[in-house]
Amino acid sequence: MMPGRDIQRRATPADTDALSDVHPVLARVYAARGASSPMDLELPLSALLPVRSLGGVEAAAALLEAHRESHVLVVGDFDADGATSTALMLRVLRQFGFASVDFLVPNRFEFGYGLSAPLADVALGMAPSLVITVDNGIASHDGVARLRAAAIDVLVTDHHLPGETLPDANVIVNPNNPGEQFRSKALAGVGVAFYVLAALERRLVAAGAPQHRGVTARYLDLVALGTVADVVPLDRNNRILVHAGLRRIRELKACPGVLALLADAGRDARRCVATDLGFGAGPRLNAAGRLEDMSEGILTLLADDPGAARRRATALGAINRDRRDLQQRMQEDAREALPATDSNRELPDCVCLFQSDWHQGVVGLVASFLRERCQRPAFAFAPGDGDELKGSGRSIAAVHLRDLLAAVDARHPGLIARFGGHAMAAGLTLARHRFDDFRAACNDTLAVLYPDAQFGEAWLSDGELADTELTIEMAEELREAGPFGAGFDEPLFDGLFRVENARQVGDTHLKLRLTTATSASPIDAIAFRQAEHLPLPLGCWVKVVYRLDVNEFQGIRRAQLIVEQLERVAGQT
Repeated sequence: MMPGRDIQRRATPADTDALSDVHPVLARVYAARGASSPMDLELPLSALLPVRSLGGVEAAAALLEAHRESHVLVVGDFDADGATSTALMLRVLRQFGFASVDFLVPNRFEFGYGLSAPLADVALGMAPSLVITVDNGIASHDGVARLRAAAIDVLVTDHHLPGETLPDANVIVNPNNPGEQFRSKALAGVGVAFYVLAALERRLVAAGAPQHRGVTARYLDLVALGTVADVVPLDRNNRILVHAGLRRIRELKACPGVLALLADAGRDARRCVATDLGFGAGPRLNAAGRLEDMSEGILTLLADDPGAARRRATALGAINRDRRDLQQRMQEDAREALPATDSNRELPDCVCLFQSDWHQGVVGLVASFLRERCQRPAFAFAPGDGDELKGSGRSIAAVHLRDLLAAVDARHPGLIARFGGHAMAAGLTLARHRFDDFRAACNDTLAVLYPDAQFGEAWLSDGELADTELTIEMAEELREAGPFGAGFDEPLFDGLFRVENARQVGDTHLKLRLTTATSASPIDAIAFRQAEHLPLPLGCWVKVVYRLDVNEFQGIRRAQLIVEQLERVAGQT
């Protein structure tokens, strides 16, 4: 068993008087995340960064309007961000009266990522006058060139980091373009699409179509889902978008497909929070792109009939269960492939694993598992086409993953066939016989670029909760205090507990009843995928890193600890 991560308590400003209107626990949570005044907690749409401040949106709106009577093709991506971006673009353009709007999304097993040249050939067969990329395109030089050579206009909307050169599109909108002054670099692909459509809406309204005012904002549920599912940092701008989308979901004004995905996940839309999107609806969308075809996910989001949306969501739920089973098997393979060690310091700085029977649609999840377990950058690879390997990487805050791959590519030309991504996640392709070369090159380059990188990320805790705070009331307040997510982390606490009961549930989960040193009133706890801790003697003491959440069963709501880490404390009785 790998050693647990250290626990580091967040620094909280001594003076939180400005947040005196909220519970002291919330005041310290907010203050530790940089919110120092009530204004920081207010998330009105009016506080969004101005639409015009994102470079290229005005030119994009003009290009879109010029093709209003033509055939427009939206080229998406095969993850939840790409699916929501595609659905948002189609729904809004159709509401704006565009004559013909269709979509094309690559099957990852046939075309790979983005607007590749082969996918551009498929697009040409659909005879569009304008192709719009969403959540991709910034690295699609060949595909864009193929379309432009055929006199097809191209609008690229993306948020991924560009390479040294940009594709030759008519217009590119990307908050991460060189020289771009937009103040939120964290927009997801669906956020970029939202800004482009908001600019088009303003243009149409200004031209004498007041009926289009507010159309784009009607689909903020899609923006919220894609933003949360893509795990982009929730800066204030993204929090505003997510907050507004959650409000529409709670009011049951969301697209039928979003409501159906939540229902299939057993989540109550009327009480929806960001984690319901990230762990309920999002994985069902992503499963379609991982194992089959993301077209099914997009069609779910485009469904207007609730019955049809439910049927599609049910099918996606079944695919997601298959994904979960496959992921569990692959993670067990990865666990067994790691060297047996009592210290993470004995592991390579970058963990790279490949197995010939792994599924390329799930390697990203395995990379996430390895990153969390080993507390360092990790790559997982599966067979691709022919002699290729398809890999996915996940990183820690200290290492920018795309920069690492770019440096490997520069130091070892030809080693990596293709790569792309951003700071925390990236994908790549290489020849199977070059796997060992890549593993060595990646570790060598990491040592050069980050000689002082500290591995073994600590849990950032918001401290300990008192007995009087381990309540359903506090759990409800924390649940409503978001939206939380990457960059505005969900509250996490730590404490010492006595084990009153411990048993395995399901194949890998650990169910506990715990008490504190000063209270005999037990509280339930669940530790997902941590049954390896058994047996736990009754009466032993454990140090727990946890989230305080609400567990609802048969209409009864109770406080429950969601255990992130559990370690037995020696010498306690």
